[in-house]
Amino acid sequence: MTDQIKGARVAALVGPYSSGKTTLFEDILFTAGAIPRRGTVKDGTSLGDSAPEARARTMSTDLNIAAFDYLGDDWTVIDCPGSVELIHDAQCAMMVADVVVVVCDPKPERAVTLSPILRFLDDRNIPHILYINKMDQEDASVRATFEALQAISSRPLLLREIPIRDAEGQLTGMIDLVSERAFRWEPHKKSEIISMPKEIADLEEDARTTMLESLADFDDTLMEELLEDVAPSTGEVYENLVRDLRKDLIVPVFFGSAENENGVTRLMKALRHDTPSPAETVARLGLPKTGKAAQVFSTGYAGKAGKQSYVRIWSGEIADGDVLNGDRVANVAQPLGAKTTLIGKAGTGAVVSLGRMAGAKTGDLLTEAGDAKADWPAPPAPMYALALSTEHHADEVRLSAALARLSEADPSIKTTHNPETGELLLEGQGAIQLQIALKELEADTGLKLSQEAPTVPFRGTITKATTQKARHKKQSGGHGEFADVEIEIKPMQRGAGFVFDDRIVGGAVPKQYIPAVEKGVRAFLDKGPEGFPIVDVAVTLVDGGHHNVDSSDMAFQKAAAKAMTDALPKCAPIKLEPVQKVTLSVPAEYTPKVQRIATGRRGQLLGFDTKPGWPGWDEVVALIPAAEMGDIVTELRSVSLGVGTMVSEFDHLQKA
Repeated sequence: MTDQIKGARVAALVGPYSSGKTTLFEDILFTAGAIPRRGTVKDGTSLGDSAPEARARTMSTDLNIAAFDYLGDDWTVIDCPGSVELIHDAQCAMMVADVVVVVCDPKPERAVTLSPILRFLDDRNIPHILYINKMDQEDASVRATFEALQAISSRPLLLREIPIRDAEGQLTGMIDLVSERAFRWEPHKKSEIISMPKEIADLEEDARTTMLESLADFDDTLMEELLEDVAPSTGEVYENLVRDLRKDLIVPVFFGSAENENGVTRLMKALRHDTPSPAETVARLGLPKTGKAAQVFSTGYAGKAGKQSYVRIWSGEIADGDVLNGDRVANVAQPLGAKTTLIGKAGTGAVVSLGRMAGAKTGDLLTEAGDAKADWPAPPAPMYALALSTEHHADEVRLSAALARLSEADPSIKTTHNPETGELLLEGQGAIQLQIALKELEADTGLKLSQEAPTVPFRGTITKATTQKARHKKQSGGHGEFADVEIEIKPMQRGAGFVFDDRIVGGAVPKQYIPAVEKGVRAFLDKGPEGFPIVDVAVTLVDGGHHNVDSSDMAFQKAAAKAMTDALPKCAPIKLEPVQKVTLSVPAEYTPKVQRIATGRRGQLLGFDTKPGWPGWDEVVALIPAAEMGDIVTELRSVSLGVGTMVSEFDHLQKA
């Protein structure tokens, strides 16, 4: 089948943190001959995770991309970060992949950590394969893990192989359920074909029958053969497997140990024979089939090289000098980990980096006409924030430019300015993501940045009404300053804001000065005596006095502010705190813990229900004071194996 494939194919490796993706990535490159030796994450010698922050954290912090040839076929494999805080990077890679390999460990209780990934793949009909890694661990069970994974997948899982174990229960090999051949595994050695052990012949027959019955659900001919006890040919079974995977009807399941290089070659052969062609992926995504078209799935900045747009070419050949979306392409390069090789041009299916694409953003579909659009996942809403500041005011311009580059490279990181507190906020998915971003910022700018929890935007209000007179009088030679006001102050309903009115008669305060009184009142309320705004107040100017020479706008502003200052203590002022309406999403088994998190943070539970479209998940809705929200996402993830998410919005103000 591979001789029918035109163009390079792309596989993305995704999975939770510590599932062993980068080790598998290294195995694939070594087996394909793309690298001369197999490095390790532990020793810091792997091709992937070469960035200093990735080495320091022993985790993927960026996409690791490698293009290579395998048995005459062109391939690109993208190793994606496993941290839930970096999931948008993985989503972008999955969008341009022909097939996705979902890597997990053999612990049934951790199967739920794959929920966000499988949900994304199922919703977008992206063909994918499951690879159960670390099968060399004690008590590792393919069957138990398989069943746990099936509970969270909307697609039927299809076990492609079963394990062979010795008398002590140690994994020693596998049986391919299609070819019915048995293989013996040894660490870091090529597997050896052996005779099928008699003691598991019945188990193999049952497992193969189950696999065929699953395939028959999508093929009437195969169903008739099974009903008539006709054994389908190996070729027919392969044909069904390939067709159903490419249509995302089934999810084949393989297993192995990337650490020991077991099961890797079998996985690669399955990818080579079963993965859809670039043309099939273009058809699935509804993208242009002619002309030059490429999709930006990642953006980075590489020192003196400047901006780099990583793209998947969907059609045509893209070369240096081409104009796409109004930008002239420069330095077409092929990536292999941190290294890139200038190649000048690339064809359909290839993953390359393009230089100098100033206007290109992640998710953009680049064409010669520049008017094509494509579906692209929106970045997740921020769940964590830090307030940033520089040592010197003059450094803010450099910081602003660096933040813009940072947000362009990772759209799930946002920079906002809070007008209420005056703080510059860096917002993202969690502390890990933002700390990685800050390291990049400091390396990019050379600035020393201060970071702290954002200030809670408290408010104040009043609970009693009063009337207050105030006079501003100043004489220092020449024209003086004079203004006399009398105001009524009343509390209003929560959320009513500020209302100003006047009942002046007889010109006690000339009309031209009434706006100045309002301005003075507003200036006082905007800051308040304790540094936060006073809200939900009605102020009425009822009387006053003026001087034909010494009165002015400024004098009446000062008189109004003095009246408010004197009146506020008589109005029984109170402090208000913002309250957020928070929706916390977790697997149902963690719902009680999440409810305790909410109540432990002075939250009021509004209820919980099943999460629409997410079997086995709940949504807990609560009202939680903003002052308690700072690190809630960290606690949420700590009780939900890292998969809990939340959305939050301002709801109301309440007495602090």
